[in-house]
Amino acid sequence: MSSPADFIREAQSVALRLVAGSGHTDAVIGAIAEAKASVWIATANLKQLMIAIPGVLPGVGRKGRGQNNFDSVLVLFERLIARGVEIRLLHASPPSRPLAADLKRRTGLADPPRGITGRFELRMCPRVHLKTVIVDGQVAYLGSANFTGAGLGAKNEDRRNFELGIVTSDDLMLDELQSLFDFAWRGAACKTCRLIEECQTPIDPAVKPAASRGAPSPARAGRRKPRPKSRDER
Repeated sequence: MSSPADFIREAQSVALRLVAGSGHTDAVIGAIAEAKASVWIATANLKQLMIAIPGVLPGVGRKGRGQNNFDSVLVLFERLIARGVEIRLLHASPPSRPLAADLKRRTGLADPPRGITGRFELRMCPRVHLKTVIVDGQVAYLGSANFTGAGLGAKNEDRRNFELGIVTSDDLMLDELQSLFDFAWRGAACKTCRLIEECQTPIDPAVKPAASRGAPSPARAGRRKPRPKSRDER
């Protein structure tokens, strides 16, 4: 196990909370909403996520329900950026069309107005399959849920996935999670990655995008077969 992404650590006692289903919404989105410095998100799949936005005036959100209105999680991201929070979103597949369109509309995310010190950055790596959310380097979620409505329990109980995860503030676990996230975020494996021919935007700027290298050879392309969609693509 020579790679920083391959390890087995010694057993240790860790204080944690177990979360399932809609518990993800309260635990994960709740922690993100309280962020003061940073939010790091890793997800295999990335879709439009509608959440209850507290404090939004009636009629401003998409669908009013009780005292909260439901709107895109990007609304929350805009608020965090205005507070100086750095948001990093590491994902394996391109954003869904609704989310991609929403990202284009919210130009303040990519180019915050003058005086705004927060940042929002997306990086894509097809090998990312870990699902974690790390807030301020002090609390982390680790589990099965993608950063989607079905994953985080933000959909109707008859439509959401069955998901399970943990939330912890353990220093050693946080160090490990952040190290692995940073390893992928920096594109440390790009130069030796065996999936680089499928990667349109390598994180490491020294590695050429697939488009500039030309299409794969017919022999190689012929070996690729379509695969069924998995739960991670919901």
